[in-house]
Amino acid sequence: MPMRSSDVLVIGGGVNGLACATRLAAKGRKVTLLEAAPTVGGGAAEREFAPGYRAPALAHLTQGLDARMVEGMALERHGLGFHPALATTVLSGKADPLVVKGGRTTGPDAAAWEALSAKLSGFARVLSPFRQMRPVRLAGENRLLGLARHGLGIRALGKDDFRELLRMVLINVHDVAEDELTDDRLKGLLAFDATLGAWLGPRSPNSLILYLDRLARGTDPLLPKGGMGALAAALGRAAGAAGVKLRTGATVERVLIEGDRAVGVRLAGGEELRAGLVVSAMNPRTTFQRLVGAAALDAGFFKAAGHIRSRGAAAKLHLALRGTPDFRGADLKSRLVIAPSSDAVERAFNPVKYGEVPEAPVMEAILPSAHESGLAPEGHHVLSAIVQYAPHAPKAGLEAARAEMLENTLNVLETQSPGLRNLVAHAELLMPQDIEARFGMVGGNWHHGELAVEQMLFNRPTFAAAQYATPLPGLWLAGAGSHPGGGINGAAGWNAAGAILEAKA
Repeated sequence: MPMRSSDVLVIGGGVNGLACATRLAAKGRKVTLLEAAPTVGGGAAEREFAPGYRAPALAHLTQGLDARMVEGMALERHGLGFHPALATTVLSGKADPLVVKGGRTTGPDAAAWEALSAKLSGFARVLSPFRQMRPVRLAGENRLLGLARHGLGIRALGKDDFRELLRMVLINVHDVAEDELTDDRLKGLLAFDATLGAWLGPRSPNSLILYLDRLARGTDPLLPKGGMGALAAALGRAAGAAGVKLRTGATVERVLIEGDRAVGVRLAGGEELRAGLVVSAMNPRTTFQRLVGAAALDAGFFKAAGHIRSRGAAAKLHLALRGTPDFRGADLKSRLVIAPSSDAVERAFNPVKYGEVPEAPVMEAILPSAHESGLAPEGHHVLSAIVQYAPHAPKAGLEAARAEMLENTLNVLETQSPGLRNLVAHAELLMPQDIEARFGMVGGNWHHGELAVEQMLFNRPTFAAAQYATPLPGLWLAGAGSHPGGGINGAAGWNAAGAILEAKA
């Protein structure tokens, strides 16, 4: 048998792959990480999208990194720091901009928003330990109650609070907004944040649980000092310092299988690498259906992997601006959210169900160049926005949908920042199909599988592979398609490494 080149091969150099590889290497494993792109970081990387203009490649903020990863990788020692938590400015054509930060705001709903934020944040704190757990396997019909028994925080809730938690995780965010708030701007913000990156609208069942998951990661969004590229660089330095061998420009073409066990990988070009374990931080559908293949897997499992829903509904916009935009006097260092109401978010979602483009997309935008110099020429700016919703299967074809999506998005931005169109030197809009092609995220979904109740915890990515181990011996999962999902966080990769270490102890 050919000699092993490593103890562990990790496929994918995004945040989760780097977290997993570093934790394993720190425990003495000989780890090689394989990344197809020229640099590590995945969606957290940075790129030049127009001459002289640089922007976050995909993610432009983090809702909070996993604290275990930050400490375990000594990221601060490797140069990672953060700007103060960003405030959110909600923009609406019908009212003045509204600033929200730390569960507080102003205006007629200030007390109601603070009370609702406190209640939901309390529930999120109770649920947050589940993010750091390997999902438990539960049998029987009442899995939700069974799951509750495994959470110390849930067990500590009183009967009334426990009943209220169960009620809220099963309802939609639109109803919560209507019950608790009167200000359309706050209703829109709540609805937008709950559905950001998801294939559902505010009225969709169980949409509130996604907002609780967001709060479990952190209250306010964070921007690394130096931009998202600085985060990617710090992760790479930490991995290298721990002993991880980083190989970029290394596209994995196949997982090698011998004797019904994963034993290595074959790279594009034919090079083969051997290891005791193969860990994929790639999308699980890509892992099982393209890298492994049907011959090595049970037919039922292979079919189930193909049914993992992974529809992306977010587009990424980069604008090179010749000057400084004015968003109705808003602080350009804040996170700008254009979601005038919960109904506006729902109206933006409705067309994409039928492969159409919304007339008035909703969006989150930041100006990275307001925080960091060197991202644009002097006096110029870069705008980075996540725009919802974009059809993942456009009826009119990709290029026609892209042109319509860009036009409608610029119209919305012009409404909130008159004159912005005249500042645009270059525009780049990544549709879900582009996100899939560029970052390997099936369907353009950055969670590597829709984050929905039926695809969470012990069902993520499938019941048979929900604890990071897969039915194929020697193959493990460590990506966002596993519990607890994606975003720039690292919990899935850190959890996966813990499960591997426990299994090999």
